[in-house]
Amino acid sequence: MLIRLLVTYLRRYKKLLLAVLVLQFVQTMATLFLPTINADIVDKGVLTHNTGYIWRLGAVMLAITAVQVVFAVAAIYAGSKAAMGFGRDVRSGLFHRVTDFSAQEVGSFGAPSLITRITNDVTQVQILVVMTSTLFVAAPIMLVGGVIMAIREDGPLSLILVVSIPALLLGVGQVVIRMVPQFQAMQLRLDRVNQVLREQITGMRVVRAFVREPEETARFEAANDELTATSLRAGRLMAFMFPTVMLVINVSSAAVLWIGGNRIGAGHMQIGALIAFLTYLVQILTSVMMATFVAMMWPRAAVCAERIQAVLGTASSISAPTSPVSEVRSRATLELNDVTFCYPGAESPVLSGISFRCSAGQTTAIIGSTGSGKTTLVNLVPRLIDATDGSVVVDGVDVKDLDLELLWQRIGLVPQKPYLFSGTVASNLRYADPDATDDELWDALEIAQARDFVSAMPGGLQARIAQGGSNVSGGQRQRLAIARAIVRKPDIYLFDDSFSALDLATDARLRSALGPVTTGAAVVIVAQRVSTIIEADQILVLEGGRPVGLGTHEDLSSSCATYAEIVASQMAGTDAR
Repeated sequence: MLIRLLVTYLRRYKKLLLAVLVLQFVQTMATLFLPTINADIVDKGVLTHNTGYIWRLGAVMLAITAVQVVFAVAAIYAGSKAAMGFGRDVRSGLFHRVTDFSAQEVGSFGAPSLITRITNDVTQVQILVVMTSTLFVAAPIMLVGGVIMAIREDGPLSLILVVSIPALLLGVGQVVIRMVPQFQAMQLRLDRVNQVLREQITGMRVVRAFVREPEETARFEAANDELTATSLRAGRLMAFMFPTVMLVINVSSAAVLWIGGNRIGAGHMQIGALIAFLTYLVQILTSVMMATFVAMMWPRAAVCAERIQAVLGTASSISAPTSPVSEVRSRATLELNDVTFCYPGAESPVLSGISFRCSAGQTTAIIGSTGSGKTTLVNLVPRLIDATDGSVVVDGVDVKDLDLELLWQRIGLVPQKPYLFSGTVASNLRYADPDATDDELWDALEIAQARDFVSAMPGGLQARIAQGGSNVSGGQRQRLAIARAIVRKPDIYLFDDSFSALDLATDARLRSALGPVTTGAAVVIVAQRVSTIIEADQILVLEGGRPVGLGTHEDLSSSCATYAEIVASQMAGTDAR
């Protein structure tokens, strides 16, 4: 999965990566020449007291060092640029994939997990790309070049490398292998911490209202302790790596000094050659250490890449039609024909046998007990989910055949939980129509019974709205969401329990003001209160996901027991009209 992800998203940066390879090769070769020159200075300059020779080769060393520094900086710059671009592209790909998901896919992955995958998981793979460009690319060049240069200095002494390199690889490899499952568990624990924290922040009022702070604190501590324990296990394994590397380097250095000293005493080797060989030994083992350091990051990046690919490889259940209908003749009609919807793996359908038609100028209300499938039914129209069986027809065309942009342009949806984005009142209303004028926004606010409180806010239309609309009340959020739908001037209005936070007087005024605006549109209202839907042209009564009544208030009051029971429970002692 990791290789596939890297190949897919690094392909466009192949020129930069080629530049990294060339630059790293030059700077590594420059690094490898320095010990040989240093050996010449010792043997031919210091031991013979030839100051001029020392100055000349010293100047050469400075020039080579300058080349090394310049090419190393350039290599790091090119590698970092490629890595940053890679991270940007992967995050962009994930973002567009997630925004294409239906509610079904989002629920399957979970919002906390998706956030972690787009942020932390991408960062882990991005770090691997950076470290590979800056360390790993140079490591094999240094290893091969260092071995060649070491053999040139003294062949018999180079036999030490036959023992030290495999020993280092074996020791570090054992650590890396044991770290893979720890990194897999770590990402799952991180998802859990994000989930708990997100729930607690979002539901802070509920937690405080029910005095559940101790229990929620314990729940967070449990998730945090699991993450800490997993991180500590991975950290303990990682802690073995550097002592292992230093042990091999120091033992190998001691062996070189011991054997090399004997060879110098026997006249088989010069002092400068021993110094150069020792430097090459450290460079070789350091290159192995750098390679294993990057290899150490590979398991975690591989786990993250697998999680990223799981998102990128998941197709939305709401697929765009291959030959979409981009023009429609009829306007403002909604029709459901024997619609059934069942979640994957569910034992029974959420909706079954739903049929009704709503034309321009008509209002269809949907009522039923909690869990009867009212919101699910509304979500079928804009294709937030797709019907399992039957058809949903908008303006005479099955929604599965309609161009998605065209479908969404024809619908004004006010969801059950109205959401406002951080920005201003105007920016939130213009989500429906970016070209809407201020007068049009005020008109929409007037209809939605929101003009008064928006006028009282500092700045009016430019008043600040916090994320999620947390700085306005629930009723104000609902009215702003309704105003946003009105700004669009759609063919079909979908109000999913959008009047529940309004008092009866405001509810009545709003519905009265909506009448003239929606005369040319089909209106679907999901409601819990009978008073909200009593004037509807037709009322669909749901029970257990099945239709048990369809008609006007008067008809259903006498013919539908479920509806009569709802009316009786809400209007006991009052006139049903």
